[in-house]
Amino acid sequence: QVQLVESGGGLVQAGDSLRLSCAASGLTFSTYGMGWFRQAPGKEREFVASISRAGHTAYADSVKGRFTISRENAKKMAYLQMNSLKPEDTAIYYCAADFSDNAYYTPGDVEADYDYWGQGTQVTVSS
Repeated sequence: QVQLVESGGGLVQAGDSLRLSCAASGLTFSTYGMGWFRQAPGKEREFVASISRAGHTAYADSVKGRFTISRENAKKMAYLQMNSLKPEDTAIYYCAADFSDNAYYTPGDVEADYDYWGQGTQVTVSS
């Protein structure tokens, strides 16, 4: 059974940092690109960042320069380092896994492309 479990969310002040983690199990992690999405109250879920099997990354314009996605294949972990947090970053953050036989394929912003999803972790940024 495949599981993606997010952790590291919490309540922080604007300007603070948080590091989200995504622990994967039940899959061959190294064969999946990984992505982070978020859903703010009353809004649709949106793409945040993604990383290919080989480590190539992509970011939404709203987080570029502030967030960094990374992965550790040996530990079956993906991370999202979030710096200079803003109140508008408040959302539930989800990690997702996208199988690919191309190590250089960087997952995109299409939710349907992802095969597995976590349950999410809440991030709240106060002003």
